[in-house]
Amino acid sequence: MDNYYHHHFDNNDALLPPGFRFHPTDEELITYYLLKKVLDNTFTGRAIAEVDLNKCEPWQLPGKAKMGEKEWYFFSLRDRKYPTGLRTNRATESGYWKATGKDREIYSSKTCALVGMKKTLVFYKGRAPKGEKSNWVMHEYRLEGKFAYLYLSRSSKVS
Repeated sequence: MDNYYHHHFDNNDALLPPGFRFHPTDEELITYYLLKKVLDNTFTGRAIAEVDLNKCEPWQLPGKAKMGEKEWYFFSLRDRKYPTGLRTNRATESGYWKATGKDREIYSSKTCALVGMKKTLVFYKGRAPKGEKSNWVMHEYRLEGKFAYLYLSRSSKVS
């Protein structure tokens, strides 16, 4: 996401060296951060805040971030549009996030296995189909492929 600059420092940030930037690869976001969060919902990334994307407008998100200047990272549970359906609710009070382009596959650099998918969304003000496109862009990551499912199965058997 871009358009807004904001710094928020908490006690954890004080331990980071000067000039520290959080700039993970897509693979790191999937295999380290997202996978750890799925396996243990108490996991917190020092640079990743938790938000409910349906209760926040894009311009409010920088203020909820743990760090970042032009890019911010968040954990958010997916909200179902209908209780029994598979469709995701991506609406906020003032608009909605609309998927654009094709989902991108993310592979492990070590095993070449599919580990996740990346979806690009653009925020539109108003309601579909007459929403007004904005400059806010979000990348949504999800676990995918045998690698993630095997890891989840193995880990859940241990606990």
